[in-house]
Amino acid sequence: MKIQFLGAAQSVTGSMHLLTVNGSKILLECGLFQGRRQEAFERNRNLPFDAATIDVLILSHAHIDHSGNIPQLVKQGFQGNILCTHATQDLASVMLRDSAHIQERDAEFVNKRHKKKGLPPVHPLYTMNDAAASMNHFVGVGYNRPFWVTPDVKLTFRDAGHILGSAIVILDIQENGTSRRLTFTGDLGRKDLPVIRNPVQVEETDFLITESTYGNRIHEPIGDMKTRLREIVNNTVKRGGKIIVPAFSLGRTQELVYVLHELFNDDSLPEIPIFVDSPLSVNITEVFRLHPECFDHETRDAFLSNHQDPFGFYRLRYIRNVEESKKLNTIQEPCIIISASGMCETGRILHHLANNIEDPRNTVLIIGFMAEHTLGRRIVEKIPSIKIFGEEHSLKAQVAIMNGFSAHADKNELLAFVDGLNKERLRHVFIVHGEPDQSEAFADVVRDRGIARVTVPRLKEEATL
Repeated sequence: MKIQFLGAAQSVTGSMHLLTVNGSKILLECGLFQGRRQEAFERNRNLPFDAATIDVLILSHAHIDHSGNIPQLVKQGFQGNILCTHATQDLASVMLRDSAHIQERDAEFVNKRHKKKGLPPVHPLYTMNDAAASMNHFVGVGYNRPFWVTPDVKLTFRDAGHILGSAIVILDIQENGTSRRLTFTGDLGRKDLPVIRNPVQVEETDFLITESTYGNRIHEPIGDMKTRLREIVNNTVKRGGKIIVPAFSLGRTQELVYVLHELFNDDSLPEIPIFVDSPLSVNITEVFRLHPECFDHETRDAFLSNHQDPFGFYRLRYIRNVEESKKLNTIQEPCIIISASGMCETGRILHHLANNIEDPRNTVLIIGFMAEHTLGRRIVEKIPSIKIFGEEHSLKAQVAIMNGFSAHADKNELLAFVDGLNKERLRHVFIVHGEPDQSEAFADVVRDRGIARVTVPRLKEEATL
């Protein structure tokens, strides 16, 4: 039995790990690598294996850095099943079509420039048709329902508490008369996040592959989120400014809307309009409404018992139309604009930033992780002058950062998960999905727990289990 780390190794994007057991090839994730454009395009286009040789793909959740290259995999000859939870299947249908739409639009934009310069046309990584075709391979599997992936490998999903439908992947494997368990956290969530349930503690495993996005950082307590958000909104409103929120359409937008709903119900915020300016967020919110089985008790009670919709309260307006989106930048009064993409690399958020970051009355509210080399990271680092659509803009707006909204476990929460494992059985821990400083620091902490074999694998490194 071997595992090869083909993505999200000493980085946080392009999650992809290849397990080989008894002649079968099982791919854990097939995410898009995100970073410098040319490097990202080459890595996503050129898969590090023959897609036709992969027997099955197991997907922990629908975020694009975990699922976004599935249409490319199918396009290049993959014939097997894609196993995930039912909510992930529905979310992936929305996410992958949106990803394809963005790539088609980007290629269209570039080709206009190439045509003027006499350069050959470029082609999108995959198309809407490719994304739709890939959905034929998806098979939904319920939480806690054992499913035989191959005659020798049994899959069980446990709730990861990260986003709607996210799962910890447990593989019970028979090889040469011996039974071993491999557990892959996917992206591990946090206890007491709004909307979704807490992550489940796994107790028994031989091998662990764990994320480490915040392997050396501590988040502010979740209980402080409402207080901090109330302060940021109220202070901005007093200045007469707007709150601009780059937010991932999947998960973070719905959590923020839910907390705002609670604050308004508590009379903690002034009566200002809230706009969710993202067609993708609108579609994803509809998927949320279809899966109350994934909600925590409070959210489920709001939907089922009190007949409320925390994602559609009266102050909230969802924007689909481009013209309506443009009109938001003519508003002079305080308001909250939530828009994608979460790392400020594409989408409508770029227009809102370009129109609002030079006004010191406004606040850019950061509620998610910003990877290296992204516009979002430059805003977090408060670079005085940043480029948007190729033009320089002075960053004069306030920048507020709320890591409490992060759907990723922090150092202590990741460590608590490791501490909950049976150390006598645990043979090897592999630490992935983190920038090197985070992964290495977390590896040291895990070693201090007396676990001898702890590895931070390099890209394409292979380990024999």
